[in-house]
Order: sequence, then structure tokens, then C-alpha cells
Amino acid sequence: MLRAQFQTAVSLVYPPKCLGCDELVEQDFGLCGTCWGEAHFISGTVCEGCGVPLPGDEDGHRLDCDECMSLARPWSQGRAAMLYKDKARNLVMALKHGDRTDLAAPAASWIERAAAPLLRDNPLVCPVPLHWSRLLKRRYNQSALLAEHLSRQARLDHWPDMLKRVKVTPSLEGKTRAQRFSALSQAIVAHPRHRTLMQGRVVLLVDDVMTSGATLTACADACRAAGAADVRVAVLARVTRA
Repeated sequence: MLRAQFQTAVSLVYPPKCLGCDELVEQDFGLCGTCWGEAHFISGTVCEGCGVPLPGDEDGHRLDCDECMSLARPWSQGRAAMLYKDKARNLVMALKHGDRTDLAAPAASWIERAAAPLLRDNPLVCPVPLHWSRLLKRRYNQSALLAEHLSRQARLDHWPDMLKRVKVTPSLEGKTRAQRFSALSQAIVAHPRHRTLMQGRVVLLVDDVMTSGATLTACADACRAAGAADVRVAVLARVTRA
């Protein structure tokens, strides 16, 4: 009762605001109706490999988008919470470059909802790593924050430094698919001190955005090389061509 009274008092002094635009909302860490509509949350029939929405209904068989059918993904399943555009893009950029670390917890809950089919078998949650030099400059790894909150909310095993980025890679913004995959080649490995923890385990890789899948491919390859039994991926937002 005392906690409820305290929360009520706090809400009167600091009423909850929309994460996207600061409009007043009913609950903390929520989105107003307008921002929710512009966030492009993914639902319905989706690609089993990357989570993009697909037309039609599920028929009991595996469904993959054209891109995932044309590429040999080193992971078995993938899901995304949102399409990377409009308000969703703004939220990702705010988390990644705008010091909006307060977005990590609600964003992780969106990922958890989208990735529910991937959470079976107690997967080991692992974030996509940053190179130490970039981490020093940015001060935090947004993917690590997402993975931490996701593992806590879903009560899953979590190892934040399971993977290590051993090569500084240039910004992938504007790069072609071939350039992205080339830049990430041999850039990520299993951490020497922790690689045995992946042996025989299902690993769930967590990242903020999936574009070509080059970064997640490098991570998944490292997990496979370390003996992971299966690799799945969950991201906050998926870039699409349309």
C-alpha cells in the first residue's frame, strides 16, 4: 500500500510521458497513440529467418523472405520488434547515439514479445559486441543494454562479454552488402575465457538493428565455431528495402 501511495505521489509530480515525444501518457515507459502508430511494430506472419512481415497467413511450414532464401544464414531463427523507419528509427538512434539509455528496458520488452518463439530451451543471451575503442567513445553498448534487460525480463542466462570484436570496422552506413560482409570478416570471435560456455548451448544474439545481417553473421559464425548447438537472433528493428 505504501509503495502504491508513493508511486501515485511521484506520478502527480512527474506524470509519465511518451518515450517518443514527451506527450503525457497513462503509464511509464509507454508510447502515445501517434508514436505507437509510427513505430511500425511487426506482427502477423513473419519471415522465420529475420522477422520481416510477410503477406498471407501461416500454413504450418517454415516461411522465409526472398533475402533469407537467397542467403545461407548461420542462425536458425530471427525476429525483429519493429521496422526501421519513422518513429522506430528515431527511437533506435536515440538509444544508440542520444544517451537515451532509459529506452533499453521498454525496448527489451518489445523484443521479448517479438522473439517469444525463440526463447525456448533457455538460450544463452549474448549481445553483439563493440570494439573497445568505440565503446570508450560511446561509453555504452546499446546492444548490451538490450540483452541485459531482455535476459532479466525473460529470466534467461546472460553473458555480456561472450563475444569479442577484435578488429576495428568502419561505419557500415551506406556500404553495399558485399562491403559490409567484407568489413566484418574475422572481426568477431568468441572470448577466449568464455568460449567453453557456448558448447552445446543455444545462443540468442541481441542487436539493435539488422540491415544486411553481416554483423550478426560474424557473431553467429563465432558462436558456431565455439560449439554452440544453435544460434538465434533478436533485434529491435529490421531494415527493409521497401
